[in-house]
Amino acid sequence: MYDVIGSIVLFKNKGSVVKKTVESFLATSLKVNLYIIDNSPTDYLRDMCVGENVEYIFNNRNLGFGAGHNIALGKSAGKTKYNLILNPDIYFEKGTLERIFNFMNSNKNVGSLLPKVLYPDNSLQYLCRLIPNPYDVFIRKLDIRILHPFIRNRKLRNEFRFTDYNRIMNVPYLSGCFMFIKSEVFEKIGIFDERFFLYFEDVDLARRINEYYQTLYYPEAVIYHAYAKGSAKSLRLFMQMILSGIKYFNKWGWFLDHKRSIANTKAINELRYK
Repeated sequence: MYDVIGSIVLFKNKGSVVKKTVESFLATSLKVNLYIIDNSPTDYLRDMCVGENVEYIFNNRNLGFGAGHNIALGKSAGKTKYNLILNPDIYFEKGTLERIFNFMNSNKNVGSLLPKVLYPDNSLQYLCRLIPNPYDVFIRKLDIRILHPFIRNRKLRNEFRFTDYNRIMNVPYLSGCFMFIKSEVFEKIGIFDERFFLYFEDVDLARRINEYYQTLYYPEAVIYHAYAKGSAKSLRLFMQMILSGIKYFNKWGWFLDHKRSIANTKAINELRYK
């Protein structure tokens, strides 16, 4: 039985960035294994994905983010205490996994965890969020400096910026860049919904977990994320985000979503938003 099995899904990534992520994950005293699912058109990244307890799987076609991770989740079922869904541009110091692992072992009601996430320049990424409605998805893409005060305050609330991001918080939606998940969770709520090729698969999974477990932001552990905001730079990715958003709101509800209302109200009340 492994302590942690990680999975990374690749698609035309920069080799040196991927290598740094792999090395970060493997630099631990825990018993770990890593599946690297490559959706790229060629296997040029294979040499960046080597190491003891690393399995590289080349698909030769782009299955999507969730479907790629589902391959790893299927292979790891029954073999690990925890799964780590990991973006290929994440890195962290040795001891980070141990700190998260020990915390999760001591808190049995926690289903998934996100540590504090920083940009490479050490500035904070605001990745704790309320479950979005269509309006919130739109304003999330806007520059907060140019927004009307009412809209700005709504965005600040949606990203829990009324907190100092230095305390443990149970929030309904945590970014999918680093999802440390108790393996029993997948037996209860299922794996990624493969209707979402890219974008919204993390929202969908996070809220399903939050229905049965705590989904915690844990600032005592820190990771770095070289976040690129692909949808803001690529029309193709932007259109993919729109398509996934339509599928997501068709599944859960557009403006009438009772479960969203309950989860969001609970979170902001617990954190004493005013």
